[in-house]
Amino acid sequence: MTFEEKPESLVDEKQQYLGARHQANGKPGASGKARLSAKQEANAKCGLPRKSLNRYTWQEIQRHSQETDQWLVINRKVYDITGWADRHPGGRQVLNHYAGEDATDVFRAMHPDPDIVQLYLKPLLIGELAPEEPNQERNKNSRLVEDFQELRKTLETMNMFNANLGFFFLHLAQVLILEALAWVIVWHFGSGWLITMFISLLLTVAQVQGSFLQHDMGHLSIFKKSKWNRLMQTFMMGHIQGLSAKWWNNRHFQHHVKTNIYPKDPDIDVGPLFLIGDLKPVKYGKKKIKYINYEKQHLYFMVAAPLLVPVYFNVKSMQEMYHRRDWKDITWISSFYIRYFITFGPFYGIFGTMVLIYLINFLESPWITYVTQMSHIPMKMSKEENQDWFSTQVLATCNVEQSFFNDWFTGHLNFQIEHHLFPTMPRHNYHKVAPLVKSLCAKHGLPYVNKPLLKAFGDIVRALKKSTALWMDAYYRHPET
Repeated sequence: MTFEEKPESLVDEKQQYLGARHQANGKPGASGKARLSAKQEANAKCGLPRKSLNRYTWQEIQRHSQETDQWLVINRKVYDITGWADRHPGGRQVLNHYAGEDATDVFRAMHPDPDIVQLYLKPLLIGELAPEEPNQERNKNSRLVEDFQELRKTLETMNMFNANLGFFFLHLAQVLILEALAWVIVWHFGSGWLITMFISLLLTVAQVQGSFLQHDMGHLSIFKKSKWNRLMQTFMMGHIQGLSAKWWNNRHFQHHVKTNIYPKDPDIDVGPLFLIGDLKPVKYGKKKIKYINYEKQHLYFMVAAPLLVPVYFNVKSMQEMYHRRDWKDITWISSFYIRYFITFGPFYGIFGTMVLIYLINFLESPWITYVTQMSHIPMKMSKEENQDWFSTQVLATCNVEQSFFNDWFTGHLNFQIEHHLFPTMPRHNYHKVAPLVKSLCAKHGLPYVNKPLLKAFGDIVRALKKSTALWMDAYYRHPET
């Protein structure tokens, strides 16, 4: 479907939604990825009569935050997720990170389908918050939480979470056309080194845009049936990029639910190669830890960026598939290499084709690295503070100015604030909701950071230098502790 609403119309409505606050009781969402047996089991349990619900205080709930004993709260209902964690389609770590906490906003943010989840929630329900208990933990800003939930309701009413199929099929067509064009060029002009470099650039663009597209598929319910959405993501990740979709999902969902929270966000757990943020450099410095010369880590980052995809991603992806014995992902990734050997093997041979693949990965890697890290490394990193969802995401992310080029070059990840607040929102709507998010930030005194693209890239280096200075101060001036 297409959208006729203009950004200005959303701005006109912001005062109306900001002035009306009430506790959100929206339907919980679901990933739609659980197995049929689990669905049948849930249906059976839902048919049984249920005793009156127990009532709990926040103090009681917060005691159940261990890996072997996990409760969480969604819309004032208390759920025991201990036995379900291993079956969670998004990985058990995502649930572990919210054990003993209110998960209402993150739950709604991460699950695009609000109907299927009821089948899995009801068997896990053990009680509800006592009437005298607040909706969230007492340390959270309840007025901000209510305003954010009201904003989400407004956006749902305006169909901002509905995907335009044509938009995503155009991006898929871009990827397929670039791949086909690269083959036609090498078939027609031969495999000289100039031609090889040119088709490498074409295939790099296809790889990067394919990466952005599989990122969309990992978050959205673009198709009415979730199995088609999962199939498209697996196709894009496995067949187009040669990486495991399950490995990426498990890692990426942790990043989303606890962004820039150490050690829960795997994207900032990059030691001992790099020290980022304010906490880890001081910790390493005081303990006199010096695995590498951290004084030059900003230079190491520029050298390491091209190796992220061809080395780190490929190794981690293969480790995950081997550990899980995931034959489906292995099959899809095998099809990636088979496709390259069939299309380019006749021109380059087996060894030359492998060199071509890793050349493309080498070119793709800095593009992906800088786009994904420009909005996080320069922002706040902390240990768990159990803040509300809105504050956590706004403080840990920033935007890059909008333009046609920036939108295309970043796969609309120049709107990281909106993407992190609403992961299941299709990216073609980010610019429409940005004015309302900015307005809510202004109302509650939160920074809404929006910067030029080149400054965002430069801020990565500046943030690394700042972390270096903290490490040096602790390493050279403080006695060993």
